Amino acid sequence: MKAFFSEDQILHDPQQFMRLGRISKPTDLPARAEALLAKLRGRGIPVETPPDFGRAPLAGVHADAYLDYLESAWDRWQALKKPGAIEPGIEVLPNLSPYYNGRVEDDARGPCPSPSIVAQTGYYLSDLSCPIGPHTWRSALRSTHSAVAAADHARATQGSAYALCRPSGHHAHADRAGGFCYLNSSAAAAQRLRLSYDKVAVLDVDAHHGDGTQNIFYRRADVMTLSLHADPAQYYPFYTGYAHERGHGGGHGYNINYPLPHGADSAAFLATLDEALTALRDYRPQALVLPLGFDTYKDDPISVLQVDIDAYRQLGERIAGLGLPTVVVQEGGYMVQAIGAALDAFLQGLVPDGQPQRAN
Repeated sequence: MKAFFSEDQILHDPQQFMRLGRISKPTDLPARAEALLAKLRGRGIPVETPPDFGRAPLAGVHADAYLDYLESAWDRWQALKKPGAIEPGIEVLPNLSPYYNGRVEDDARGPCPSPSIVAQTGYYLSDLSCPIGPHTWRSALRSTHSAVAAADHARATQGSAYALCRPSGHHAHADRAGGFCYLNSSAAAAQRLRLSYDKVAVLDVDAHHGDGTQNIFYRRADVMTLSLHADPAQYYPFYTGYAHERGHGGGHGYNINYPLPHGADSAAFLATLDEALTALRDYRPQALVLPLGFDTYKDDPISVLQVDIDAYRQLGERIAGLGLPTVVVQEGGYMVQAIGAALDAFLQGLVPDGQPQRAN
């Protein structure tokens, strides 16, 4: 097994986000990546810097106009600083919320009709948890490169690879950022795996519904999306993640959501996981992407579930039992003191002690 991470991913250092009407301290801290890196190195798993793939692997995942916006937003925001003008904030954040329900059954909304950076910020940033700073684009892009490099490793070895993705990605839609996510690394990994495999499954086990990933693949039968998450009726992302959402058109039947009641413990989580794995096996995928979140942990500051550390070991065992080329993509998990132990437990299940670590 091999892991992938770029030091550029630490550069994204958000200063604020809105929570319950209050400007709050960010939870997506660079220290999250450092804690996970320490655990990988402690287990002797090689950590490799991914190649710079540029924007090419994002074709088919994100709209070009959206990528143009993300790449240019910080510089254009700074250009608002003019004598006598209102001083822009310390980060790019929206003050507009144009209506968009995010449902792929509806016609695609297309690029923002206005060239204004203010208008485009409201159009492409869905909430106030995605501030754009001077290094956000580079960090998010390199995060996707880690996922793509992990996919290439899995394709080459028919084994598993871990992408330490930060910032996270599964709330990023084809043309919209949200929930700390700017570019969808899990979707980029699945798209990359499709170069070698006819059918790929994405099994999301973060506490939050992988709404962006669902949106990207909702019309497709070649990538099945399954998501275990806390019931969204009273939890982010609120508007998607319900059991009746099954895909659309040619993708109908290839999207399955498993909303868990708030307070669900490890036993309930693992029982639901087994249900999802049955559906996954019926699909007969040739490769797997596992968006892995540790915000399901019982003491995570934004968790509403009660999953304990040992459940991650059992999760790893079940994933190993599938015998599929697998890309593990790190998503959430905001209790820095616990995420290292959670990753260690997961890896113990996925690649038990005594099993050789393949670095090739």
